[in-house]
Amino acid sequence: MASLTVHHLRRSQSERVIWLCEELGIPYHLECHDRVPPLMLAPDSLRQLHWSGTAPVIQDGEVTLAESTAIFEYILNKHGNGQLVVSPTDSNYADYLLWFHQANGSLMPALMSIMLGRMKGDSDESPTQAIMQQRINANLQAMDRQLEKLSYLAGDEFTAADCMSVWGLTTFRLFHPFDLTEYPNIVSYLQRIGQRDAYQRAVQKGDPGMSPILSAVPPPTSI
Repeated sequence: MASLTVHHLRRSQSERVIWLCEELGIPYHLECHDRVPPLMLAPDSLRQLHWSGTAPVIQDGEVTLAESTAIFEYILNKHGNGQLVVSPTDSNYADYLLWFHQANGSLMPALMSIMLGRMKGDSDESPTQAIMQQRINANLQAMDRQLEKLSYLAGDEFTAADCMSVWGLTTFRLFHPFDLTEYPNIVSYLQRIGQRDAYQRAVQKGDPGMSPILSAVPPPTSI
């Protein structure tokens, strides 16, 4: 019986933790939680698990842990057996660290700021929205340049940095559609990701029936 339990909020960034476990091939138990309308926020069941009140949350024996990057480091170090990480002695170690932290450190905060600003009715030309859009553009441009020369973000081998990075470019666009046409290398990368068996399993286990957005232009949809 698996000691590791992954708590997943449907259509949320906790998708990444399921995917990581599938890539590592480790046993885990999956508990899914549904969003509460009309605001589609996390239910009280997650708040009862951890003060953060949202996913991802994992339980492993007596440990209850939140925060995506903390969970990734915990699983990789405790259960990963050296898989999907880059050694400090490798030449691409700095790239691995950058892209491992870039998603939640830079891209997602800017995307969330734009999305919430639009929900409040802020104009895209407002100073705050314009600054956040510039940050998004800079992040996507850097990612596209990286993927022009490499198959994956840290090199030609798939790593946990990829697991961390993809959700903001795919499932998040169900909430906040944006166009990736200007970034052909990112789009090609997403197509490669979409062919991975572990990614397909993770999406269908966490969100059965959901089609991840792997194209440049997201289809018309709603949450």
